[in-house]
Amino acid sequence: MKLAVSILAIAFSLSTLTAQSDEVTITVTIDNVTSDEGKVLLGLHTAETFMRGPGIQNLESEIKDGKVEFTFKNVPAGTYAIMALHDANDNKQMDFEANGMPKESYGMSGNDMSMGPPTFEAAKFDVDSENLDFTIRF
Repeated sequence: MKLAVSILAIAFSLSTLTAQSDEVTITVTIDNVTSDEGKVLLGLHTAETFMRGPGIQNLESEIKDGKVEFTFKNVPAGTYAIMALHDANDNKQMDFEANGMPKESYGMSGNDMSMGPPTFEAAKFDVDSENLDFTIRF
């Protein structure tokens, strides 16, 4: 009887450890922010939320010496993209010139800075069981 209880306790402990390892931490560093004014906003997006509004997790940080670091926690397995914005005037949105070009710096996972709006395809990455580190460039 004691052996059966011990085996069940070990099995439960292992299943708890496995469940916890299914969720990943993603650390993002941006080290080329042009000024310490405002904040940097960061969003973790799925294909459904990319360029359509808030991400599934959203973070913001004050800037110190042109650098910020963010950590998305408990990210389940899937395909994601990260978008970042230097919100220099702290109005919680991207500002545009009259010709439609962004006034504020932005970047995304994949660091694709081609002409035109960002695409999920260029920025996507897969999350499985490993923690991830990204450096995004503005």
